[in-house]
Amino acid sequence: MKKHTQIYMSHFGYDISDFIPCEVCGHTAIDIHHLEARGMGGTTKPDVIENLMALCREDHIKFGDKKEYKEWLKSIHLQKLSTR
Repeated sequence: MKKHTQIYMSHFGYDISDFIPCEVCGHTAIDIHHLEARGMGGTTKPDVIENLMALCREDHIKFGDKKEYKEWLKSIHLQKLSTR
C-alpha cells in the first residue's frame, strides 16, 4: 500500500477491508487523490491529510487533475476534515 493511502486510511480510522466513500459522490473510492500534485508543480511538502482526498475512479478522471475543479475539491475535502 502506498504511503499516501496509509496516511489517509490511518487518519480516518479505515482498515483495508472497510468501505471508503468517494468524497464527491459517496460511491466506493478507488483512488487517493493529491489535491496539490507534486508532479504538476504543486507542493513539495510530504504527504499530509489536508492534501489527500478519496475519490471513485469516475470522479478522479472527471475532476482530479483539472484546475477548474481544484478549489471545489479542496472545499469538499476541508468540510470532511472539519466534521471529523
